[in-house]
Amino acid sequence: MIRHADPAADAAACAAIYGFYVAETVASFEEEPPDVEAMRGRIARTSATHPWLVAEDPAGRVVGYAYGSQHRERASYRWECDVAVYVAHDHRGRGVGRALYGALLPSLREQRFHVVCAGITLPNDASVRLHESFGFEPVGVYREIGWKAGAWHDVGWWQLRLGDGAAPPPEPRPPA
Repeated sequence: MIRHADPAADAAACAAIYGFYVAETVASFEEEPPDVEAMRGRIARTSATHPWLVAEDPAGRVVGYAYGSQHRERASYRWECDVAVYVAHDHRGRGVGRALYGALLPSLREQRFHVVCAGITLPNDASVRLHESFGFEPVGVYREIGWKAGAWHDVGWWQLRLGDGAAPPPEPRPPA
């Protein structure tokens, strides 16, 4: 089941999922996993303007999450957003990420976002395949942009156009 995140109820599960990626991988350039309170704040702040969705397994356990967020602060970027998806380590490869993006991207389109962007620490073939399966196209690579785990890492950027290119574009809506 995919649903909107509840900051109070879902922060611990989201923090645990994300904590793995911070501590054990270079998928995130954070160096210390955020605690539950920090994750609660992130979910609440993000949910005010963009969807933050969680995936539950049949037992009701949160096994992944995805969200949209502001791309840049300048006013002319308000039609664009960044997206991210994180799946519990023991649930990867089971379609959780696909289900989350399958719900997130239509929600962002409904909000009238024009372009969504995804940054992927390279190499990460699984994430590249997921994004490209939804129509994301590569647009560039930041070379040696992040230092973690004793090495420099590249970040590739992919984008997906959601809008129809209307000019002037209608203002984005708040999340449903």
